[in-house]
Amino acid sequence: MIVRRDDPVLVQGITGKQASFWTEKMLACGTRIVAGSSPGRAGAQVHGVPVFDSAADAAKAHRIAWSVLFTPALATKAAVYDALEAGIRNLVVLAEHLPVHDVMAFVAEANERGARIVGPNTAGVVTPGEAALGIMPGFAENIFAPGRVGVVSRSGSLGTLMCLEIVRAGYGQSAFVGVGGDPVVGTSTAEALAAFERDPGTDAVAVVGEVGGTMEEDAADYAAGMTKPVVAFIAGRTAPPGRRMGHAGAIVSGSRGSGESKVRCLRDAGVRVLDSPSDLGPVLQSLLR
Repeated sequence: MIVRRDDPVLVQGITGKQASFWTEKMLACGTRIVAGSSPGRAGAQVHGVPVFDSAADAAKAHRIAWSVLFTPALATKAAVYDALEAGIRNLVVLAEHLPVHDVMAFVAEANERGARIVGPNTAGVVTPGEAALGIMPGFAENIFAPGRVGVVSRSGSLGTLMCLEIVRAGYGQSAFVGVGGDPVVGTSTAEALAAFERDPGTDAVAVVGEVGGTMEEDAADYAAGMTKPVVAFIAGRTAPPGRRMGHAGAIVSGSRGSGESKVRCLRDAGVRVLDSPSDLGPVLQSLLR
């Protein structure tokens, strides 16, 4: 789930306003975008990228390792199946407000095919100095710099803040993975931790979690056996009980999913839990000295 500079990329929905804007930004990050798709727009070009009617048509003309989907919520399920049937095995699904049964269906289909979905409701993935997929500012040198700290985040904005603190501290990121903030996602925080544990370019991992769901508690179980240090920040710990949070996945069920439960599980696993993202720099300096 770490994108590399040589990975050929498809942008689904490339002719849309946001997709066109971010295609230019992704190209500026070094992303190797070889094709785009948009029904009925075959033969067009967006920032020099050829457009096909479908992912299947694009895959006939180009080898494609990743697809990033700039598709409306109700069109996303069909676009995911189009990519999977075209043989694409890494998908970044940006849309939010997807019907949960749609997500369950295409995540199960991806698992059957041995494919990986990042998202939905993700800001994307970034490998500084190599490539970026999605809507993260991988082009901003004060936020992203090549380095050896992996970042896993449910939130795009808080993930950006964490990356900013890493650069301010004099470090950089090996990669950023936005797992997404919906109740059902294709890649969990624990799976992202496993990818960074295997990655020889990563020395430490910073996790940005939030109240709701159990991904952080599950990730704590994996973090307990990691050889690399893990630092975490849990957003929403001070929110009043019953307060509606921004992400659809921010639902507390019983004792699990609360800020207190996540912090306790992470600390018991040996993870350094931050009270504020601004504490990240000094903690990294102590861990990576």
